[in-house]
Amino acid sequence: MTPAARTQAAIELLDAVLAAAREGGAAADTLVARYFATRRYAGSKDRRAIRELVYRAIRAFGEPPESGRAALAGLADEDPALAQTFDGSARGPAAIAADEPRAVPGVAPAWLLEQLAVSGFSRFELPALVDRAPLDIRINVLRPGPLDLPEAEPIAGLPNGRRLPSGTDVERLDAWREGCIEVQDGGSQFVSLAAQAEPGQRIIDLCAGAGGKTLALAAAMENRGELLATDTDRARLSRLPARAERAGASIATTRLLDPGRELAALDDWRGGSDTVLIDAPCSGTGTWRRNPEARWRLTPERLARLVDTQERLLEIGRQLVRPGGALVFIVCSLLDAEGADRIDGFLARHRDWEAEALGLAAGRPRGEGVRLTPAHDGTDGFFVARLRAPC
Repeated sequence: MTPAARTQAAIELLDAVLAAAREGGAAADTLVARYFATRRYAGSKDRRAIRELVYRAIRAFGEPPESGRAALAGLADEDPALAQTFDGSARGPAAIAADEPRAVPGVAPAWLLEQLAVSGFSRFELPALVDRAPLDIRINVLRPGPLDLPEAEPIAGLPNGRRLPSGTDVERLDAWREGCIEVQDGGSQFVSLAAQAEPGQRIIDLCAGAGGKTLALAAAMENRGELLATDTDRARLSRLPARAERAGASIATTRLLDPGRELAALDDWRGGSDTVLIDAPCSGTGTWRRNPEARWRLTPERLARLVDTQERLLEIGRQLVRPGGALVFIVCSLLDAEGADRIDGFLARHRDWEAEALGLAAGRPRGEGVRLTPAHDGTDGFFVARLRAPC
């Protein structure tokens, strides 16, 4: 493909990403994969160049651009080589007119910047929110074996955490195939430690998804005790059994829940859990490095719905914890509305519960919990709090 044809392909893909963001369609990665599946003529260098250009544009603009062309026209103003690809050739885009619309660079939509400011987020930390994310792994102590990871760097504060060079094809490594390592962001590893999981405990991972934190809990429990992973998303939860088998997490069992009827399905665990971990659905403002188009999908209305869900999950979790047990609340969000405010509200409603200090080797205090940020901690953004039930 010519450079101009690559630019035109990126414009078409960006138009699809913008439409999906408005309409709740597929994620950008999925759209890119579908695009190339029907264009076998695009070589590996073409695919790589087009993908990089698409994501460069997504990261560059906080407000959703008017169109894919407006996004790339905005980039072209600062990139003469890109501007030259608007050459009007048969497979390339038309030349850029002086007065045509251009996207304006920024980190996030204005309303989200206001939310971040209200949440005490420094403007100096904003650029890191849309940087490229590192590739972190967790060494799985349940599958000891040789680790041929010569370029892995330790992650401070995480004995089993390592950072690999970007672009490493983890699934081609023997260590991954044998279950000796799991891909897990360092921040996710840190907040999993807030569960303080120990062998012999009874623990519920209430919003387990595909089970990344479930596997970390099983390792901390040394495969001794009871570990129940639940979710209302059948597709995501169905991925956990195979992951658990590969990782040797034999105590991890799954249970699909019906939305709105979660407690009925967990009656046998009511008041009997040593720890309930709630990795609640959230805005994902801490994961923009991995999903930068998520900034364009979030709306104030969707944020309000997520907050309601978080409130409901806290109340469900509270009823599952035994007297003296712990409730661990996690969101991959940087907004107080989903983090510190939710915990303040819970403690105001349940004054016999107490927040416990967290001795994590990362993050900074935020309200009654701890917040990790990309700029400060080099991880995805998270808020985590640990609450103790009355005896």
